[in-house]
Amino acid sequence: MRSLLFVPGDSSRKMEKAAGSGADALILDLEDSVSLSRKAEARELVADFVANAGRAFPAPRLIVRVNALDTGLTDDDLAAVIRARPDAILLPKAGSGADIQDLGARIAVEEAEAGLDEGAVLIHALMTESAGGLLQAGSFAGKSKRLTALAWGAEDLAADIGATSNKDEAGLYTDVFTMARSLTLLAAAQSGVEAVDTVFTDFRDMVSLKKECLAAVRDGFSGKMAIHPDQVPVINAAFTPAQEDVERAIKILALFAAAGPEAGVLSLDGRMLDRPHLRQAERIARRAGLDPAALPARDDADRD
Repeated sequence: MRSLLFVPGDSSRKMEKAAGSGADALILDLEDSVSLSRKAEARELVADFVANAGRAFPAPRLIVRVNALDTGLTDDDLAAVIRARPDAILLPKAGSGADIQDLGARIAVEEAEAGLDEGAVLIHALMTESAGGLLQAGSFAGKSKRLTALAWGAEDLAADIGATSNKDEAGLYTDVFTMARSLTLLAAAQSGVEAVDTVFTDFRDMVSLKKECLAAVRDGFSGKMAIHPDQVPVINAAFTPAQEDVERAIKILALFAAAGPEAGVLSLDGRMLDRPHLRQAERIARRAGLDPAALPARDDADRD
């Protein structure tokens, strides 16, 4: 996913409008953008939107950001929305891999109650919104097969550590926030999941947004969160891979599909390929708006 657009969960109008924004995913928010007095209403609005939304690829994936585990609100959030089968739950303020296990167990209970297959709903996590999350970055790997993305955020972390700003006079992230960004990349790589870049808060400054997006692509992020629909085209353009990269990814996917699920080391154009190349090809395909699972096998691929 290239672009993940935050949308307040207490506004059906905004959710419907966001569905046409071109974002690869919508993050339907039950946390920061919804006041305590509107939480219950927002849960029902989000559940109804998810249940009635068109879900055919490449329609936006629907991710629900629930309230943090220490708020006492998470279970009510899950009870309301899991029955509608969102694509994923975004956990804010994830403090460690144990939080991922905890959330996974809670989701499993709601899946069972709703008659869904266990594992139907995936997990994304914001892992840098507290000092504890940063210090436990290495604990996220291997804790749940549901985990498919790790993202980082700078605003809550600033509040947690007492920083007056997360950027310096030149507009660059200060050291602790640069470290948070790097740890997210490393933790995602260790976990074998996508790394998602944080939001760019000045939604009118498209020049700086593009610069930040290109830096994220360079460093290995697979996508970026957005706070305004106008940011989506800029993010999508930056994270859309070059055509030659897409064509090679399609060849790699075709090669592995033709070789079958037990394929090990293969070759293409005289170069050896293994599972990491397959995962990278899948990422490139998804960023190009393709469904890797729907691409056909090709017998004319160069196979050993």
